[in-house]
This record gives sequence, structure tokens and C-alpha cells, in this order.
Amino acid sequence: MTTVYLNGEYKPLLEASINVLDRGFTFGDGVYEVIPIFNRTLFRFDEHMQRLENSLKAIFMENPYSSIKWRSIFEKLIDTVEQSEQSIYLQITRGVSERDHDISLADNPTIFAMSRPIVKQELSAGINAITHEDIRWQYCDIKAITLLPSVLLRHKAKQQGAKEAILIRDGYLTEGAASNVFICKDDEIFTPPKNNHVLPGITRDLLLEILASNNMSYSESTISEGALFNADEVWLTSSTWEIVPVIKLDNMPIGTGETGPLWQTINQLYQEFKSGYC
Repeated sequence: MTTVYLNGEYKPLLEASINVLDRGFTFGDGVYEVIPIFNRTLFRFDEHMQRLENSLKAIFMENPYSSIKWRSIFEKLIDTVEQSEQSIYLQITRGVSERDHDISLADNPTIFAMSRPIVKQELSAGINAITHEDIRWQYCDIKAITLLPSVLLRHKAKQQGAKEAILIRDGYLTEGAASNVFICKDDEIFTPPKNNHVLPGITRDLLLEILASNNMSYSESTISEGALFNADEVWLTSSTWEIVPVIKLDNMPIGTGETGPLWQTINQLYQEFKSGYC
């Protein structure tokens, strides 16, 4: 039975409950993190904790625990799951208050965390994606629990037989509904710069580190919709998907319509880094 952490207690998932006036339920007032675990090791823990800190600060909340305390909680949850590859889901809401928009009415956050096995999806052959107008709000750099736009975008992709929606704002690429995006053209690798329309992805930043350490050419720069469709390769990155090639976009092939050679190289470098890290 799954064990979770809720407000200082470890308990079976089926026994965990929160107040219906929790602001996460009534307002979506909170943030979250997802941390992959490989070989029972928290992957890029410090980077995930820094992003959590940034998200909390952006919504005017203080981090309830130190990094040492978080690590202790997560490691106890990891020990309750048999599989060595897992992911931690952490959610912090502002807590319980009367249903009023005033954030000062809540002063005791609700803290929830659990670990669950990573369900491996075989995506190395590439996936289909669609493009869509970026309908999300102006603070996509906050890892907020208010994810309805992304849920709807993923559903629209699924309706069209695709796995992800790649988002366009004012004619330029931002990111996927739940992923960061890279494109390749003539052996040059590009990804949109981090701003309020792009979540600072941990895997995204790691991939840039790997590119730099291997003297591979890349650029963080604006990418037009036209450049996206004319790319030789397109990749998506996320903590649980890792690096996934897109071979078809809006039912049109990307490059040759097959997994590209640069992705093969980059994915191998990523897997080597992951193995060495763990």
C-alpha cells in the first residue's frame, strides 16, 4: 500500500485527507515539484529544491522546511516503494482558510508528498505532437498546481492522435504543455530562453550543461513557428520523459520523419550522465 507524507505524518494513501476549505482545493493556491529517482537516488535534488524555493517566493510563501528536512522526508518515502526508479510528487498549498481571496487568512501550509514507481514509456522511436496557441497565463515560470490549461492542451493533442501540444505565443515557440522544447537545424541546437512564459525545466538545464561539457553548439534564443516546422529534429524534455524525439508535427514529418542522429548522440550522453550520477 502506498505511503504518503501529509503535514508531518506518514500514513497509507487511503487514510490521507485534507480539509475541503484547503486553498489548493478552492483556489488552486499552491505549487508542486516532481523529482525523479534513479537507483533509489534523488536526481538533481538541489536544482529541484531551488526551483521549489523560487516558486514559493513567487506566490508569497516561505519554504516550510530546510533542504535537509526535505531530503529526510523523501528518502523515507523512497524506502516504502520496491522499485528503484520512482518519482517524488510534492505539493504545498497555502493551507486552510475561509473562501476569501486574501492570502493572509491562511498561515499554516498543507504539505503533501508521495513516491510512486516511474512507469516507463517506450518513446525512443519518436512521438507525434500538435501545435497550439499558448493559452496559459503569464507566470508559467512558477510550477503552480493550477494546471487546467495544460490538461486541456494534452487532451486536444490526444484527440488528434498525438502525445504533446507544442505551444506558440505571438508567433514564437514557448514550450510543450508539460515539457520543454529543443530544435536542431544544420547541427545547431536551439531552445527558447527562460522567461515568464517558460518553466525552468531541470532536464532542460541539464541538457544544456551536457551540450556545453561536450563542446556541442547550442543557443538559447527565440524560435519562430516557421523555424520549428523547418527543423531537422525536435526534442521534448521533462524529468520523467527525459529526452523524447518528435517525428511528426501537425501530421507533417519533422526532418526525415524518424529519430535523428543528434538525438541518438544526446540521449546516449544523457544516459551516461544519469548512470554516473546514480
